[in-house]
Amino acid sequence: MTRPDTATKAQPELVALFVSDVHLQEQAPATTAAFLHFLTQHASHAQQLYVLGDLFEYWAGDDDSDAPLNRQVIEALRAVSDGGTALFWMAGNRDFLVADGFFTATGATPLADGIVVDIAGKKMVLAHGDAQCTDDTAYIAFRNEVRQASWQRQFLGMPLTQRKAIIAGMRSKSREAQSMKSEEIMDVHPDAIDALFAASDTALMIHGHTHRPATHVVSGARGTNVRYVLPDWDCDGTPKRGGWLAVNAAGDILRFDFNGDLVAPDQQDSDRPA
Repeated sequence: MTRPDTATKAQPELVALFVSDVHLQEQAPATTAAFLHFLTQHASHAQQLYVLGDLFEYWAGDDDSDAPLNRQVIEALRAVSDGGTALFWMAGNRDFLVADGFFTATGATPLADGIVVDIAGKKMVLAHGDAQCTDDTAYIAFRNEVRQASWQRQFLGMPLTQRKAIIAGMRSKSREAQSMKSEEIMDVHPDAIDALFAASDTALMIHGHTHRPATHVVSGARGTNVRYVLPDWDCDGTPKRGGWLAVNAAGDILRFDFNGDLVAPDQQDSDRPA
């Protein structure tokens, strides 16, 4: 997946960076500034950048690309891809309506959820993570509905203002529903994770969605599986949070906070609710 010109990058030891759940929105300018800094100061020096869902708080359709924040982010992503960093995009539960117009504008390559990649000699499966929250049956039913092409055609056929109003209502209902759900229901289910490991024939996984950054090492019949969970971003609240994972040329997986500082292994795990 690496572009031929990536050997000339300023920091070739950074083969790939992974980020998710930035939830960019106009109401969070500090988070936007932190993410744009990440793009210019870190992603632009890597060979590959993988965005694993929920970059935006919501995406109403590619015809909303000229909204000021959306245009700013699109242009920043384009600068990264034009600079020689291969950009890959996976849909999240908030921005699954991103389509060809966005990919053309940013230079991003869309990825299927659950795709297997080989990076620096490490075979791994990538996911957003929402499909593995199988205890949340109401959400899974909703996910199955809105991922249907027929539903999306009908929704995108509505005026943009109407779509935004519907999304605002959905977000409000989602926040209300989450307040009544246990943390366990909103987390990935071990059986769903095991199934993804088995189906992908990998022992390494990276995903986001749960807002519970951690490194999980589990031994089973098929050997030892390692699952890395990406953090969400919020640099407008207190305490600030955010960060990404990186794979270097040796195949090491490193965790960084939103400032670009390496996170020590004993400080990586978090049980903060989504």
